[in-house]
Parts: sequence; C-alpha cells; structure tokens
Amino acid sequence: MAEVGFYHLMRSSAEQALPQLLGRTLAANERALILCGSAERVAAIDTALWLCPAPDWLPHGTKAMGHPEMQPIWITDGADNANGAKFLFLVDGASLPDVGGFSRVFDLFDGNSPDAVAAARVRYVVAKTAGHTLAYWQQTAKGWEKKA
Repeated sequence: MAEVGFYHLMRSSAEQALPQLLGRTLAANERALILCGSAERVAAIDTALWLCPAPDWLPHGTKAMGHPEMQPIWITDGADNANGAKFLFLVDGASLPDVGGFSRVFDLFDGNSPDAVAAARVRYVVAKTAGHTLAYWQQTAKGWEKKA
C-alpha cells in the first residue's frame, strides 16, 4: 500500500509547490513521476522546473527529450512509469487506477477551485477504500499544515 498525501493548494500553483517537494524527493535518493492532465501541462511544468530558483537544479525529462531511464524526474501525461519512480506526483486532477506500485503519492489540487476540491474528495475516498495510508495537508499563510 502507498502513503497518499493530499496537498490542498491555496496560495500557490502546482508549478510553484512542486520544486520544494521534488527537491526533498531527490535528497531522499528517490525518483519522481509527475502525472499531468495534458501535454500542455507537461510543457508548462517542464518549463517551470527549468526556471525555478530553488532548488537551483531539478534534473528532469519528458517524452520529447527521451531517455526516461536516465531521468530522476519524469513528467508525463500518460500512465507509463518510464523512469521506475517510487514517488508519484499527481497534478490537474490526474489519477491512476492503481497506485500500489508507488511508495508515496502526492496529490496536488487547486483549493480555489470548487470542482478540483470535489474531485480530490472523491480521490481521497477511493484511496481510503483501497487501504492506503492517507495524509491531508493544507497550504496556509504560515505554510503547510497537516489536517485531520
């Protein structure tokens, strides 16, 4: 079973929140798979990771670049885990039917969108029913706060 964390974004976008989480992932010697809702979002997140100021280097790739086995962070809009990641980052409401092959899942959703919040609640129930360990984090003015 995976540890699934829901990240309720209230003060930043996924592009702004991902670098810190990915930096910690790489520091833990883990690989990351970022699953996006569309090819356009793959391109946007790719650009954001190249331009992020901290951490100053997040090595990553996409299908357009190739060589997924060499990429510690793989950004895709498909269900392939081409880089063998154990950490899965879901953005744009993207989901996989089975996340059991991952040790950690980070579900980032836009807390300012009622539709995104409602969809995240459905994913939360599905993950709970599947028996995964769940955590819920909400972004506040003080930073991330773990909620019950």
